[in-house]
Amino acid sequence: MLGVWLACAVLVVSAEGGLAPFIIPCHQADSECLKSSTQKAVPVLAGGVPALGLPPLDPMVVERVKASQAGLIMDFRNTTVKGLRNCAVEHARRQTHKLNLEIKCSVTLNGDYKLAGKLLILPIEGEGKYKIRIRDIVVKILLNMDTVDSRGAKHWKITDWKHSSDVKTGAEFQFQNLFNGNKQLSDSIHQFANGNWKDITHEVAPPIVKAIVTRIVDDTQKFFMAVPANQLALD
Repeated sequence: MLGVWLACAVLVVSAEGGLAPFIIPCHQADSECLKSSTQKAVPVLAGGVPALGLPPLDPMVVERVKASQAGLIMDFRNTTVKGLRNCAVEHARRQTHKLNLEIKCSVTLNGDYKLAGKLLILPIEGEGKYKIRIRDIVVKILLNMDTVDSRGAKHWKITDWKHSSDVKTGAEFQFQNLFNGNKQLSDSIHQFANGNWKDITHEVAPPIVKAIVTRIVDDTQKFFMAVPANQLALD
């Protein structure tokens, strides 16, 4: 999920020189070089790079995600996302005005929740602490970019972006205080959710994933406007 930020930060650090000797500058046609460089940078950049003004991304804090879909009202607050430093870069490709990335991550989310409505076919209601473990979520991201003039130099500007995600291996859900602490109803919901994790993640995960990717894209745009395009890549 931090793939966009990582790939662009790789280009920024390479251009500025001397700040990250582990980075290998790449030509846009060399996807394997970009993939390898981004992968090597994952644990370092996830820990933050103060010299570039980059805060840590692991853990990441998402203040609030509120959504309603398929009859379920969701409100997640103060979510801490851990595990991004271990993401695997599956695919990376840059063209002149496009950046395609595919990242696989296993993450743990902790925070406060409020749910009301139906979880697929079962009614659900609760408010309290939550924990979700996700194993091998694959996120594909496409950035479309343009070139603009700013302060006498050419800069990349993100014009639009889209993403998709799919959990490949599994997920575990823990929601405290479901049905005002009714253990029998809570156990039934947890058994159902954990036994049908694929369908549940399709319903619950997208708003949270979108919030994380949105934050990364916003930070990426700041990098683009801070560093001229001719310093971000070899070609």
